[in-house]
Amino acid sequence: MAEPRFPNLIVLDHPLIQHKLTILRDRETSTRDFKQLVSEIAVLMAYEATKDLATQPVEIETPLERMTGRQVSGKKLTLVPILRAGLGMVEGIAHLIPSARVGHIGLYRDHDTLKPVDYYFKIPAAELERDFYVLDPMLATGGSGVAAVSTLKGAGARRIRFLSIVAAPEGVRRMLDAHPDVPIYTAALDRQLNDVGYILPGLGDAGDRLFGTRHQ
Repeated sequence: MAEPRFPNLIVLDHPLIQHKLTILRDRETSTRDFKQLVSEIAVLMAYEATKDLATQPVEIETPLERMTGRQVSGKKLTLVPILRAGLGMVEGIAHLIPSARVGHIGLYRDHDTLKPVDYYFKIPAAELERDFYVLDPMLATGGSGVAAVSTLKGAGARRIRFLSIVAAPEGVRRMLDAHPDVPIYTAALDRQLNDVGYILPGLGDAGDRLFGTRHQ
């Protein structure tokens, strides 16, 4: 579903995504279930985010006859989770797309300045012609997202998409202003940020809930 305010944003309102997202938001959801739900939502989002991949014809033999099928053409995908919360989205998508490579971008948000701090960057060598999917469960202030995309572009990547489970208008706007060519896929555009940069109503701190470091 397109969002009129943000031409870079696609909100995925499939009933299964919304059902799982509601359970994900619940503060009583356990760490185990939270991890599973993040992975499941990421898979469902990946179906939508990859629906326009180019394909090419290929000749195969079924058990009964020869036929022309279709396969994804050109370079395959590279998944780039923003550490650490983005790791929760990788496994499910990798099961869906086993040929996908995985890179990593290490960014954390300074809780005093709300600005991203870069500490790690590694993507597969000589793969810059691939389609890059940046993964982060939350697009809040947009600082980390903008920094991650800027880092990828600085390394030579050109086809980039951003997948987040929940997004705040402030983060979507910041991404639009900085990288209008990068589409954002999200399961929900939430109301706003609070005064310390958390998404409302949100789902708490995704990294803490994924790894059980603090109950929200």
